[in-house]
Amino acid sequence: MPKKEREKKEKRGVWCYYKIEGDKLARINRKCPRCDSFMAFHRKPQPRWYCGKCHYTEWVRERSR
Repeated sequence: MPKKEREKKEKRGVWCYYKIEGDKLARINRKCPRCDSFMAFHRKPQPRWYCGKCHYTEWVRERSR
């Protein structure tokens, strides 16, 4: 049976972590307060910011009205 061809993933670089606002660069993701690397946002099972390098986690609190 022939193997299925997979789509090639686009390589992500440093340019994916910043956006241009006028003359300045702005970070899209947060930086870790412990090790100063970028943090990833996870929506499931509970929304949180997580650093894969030092395993620091910040839980997102829902706003109550």
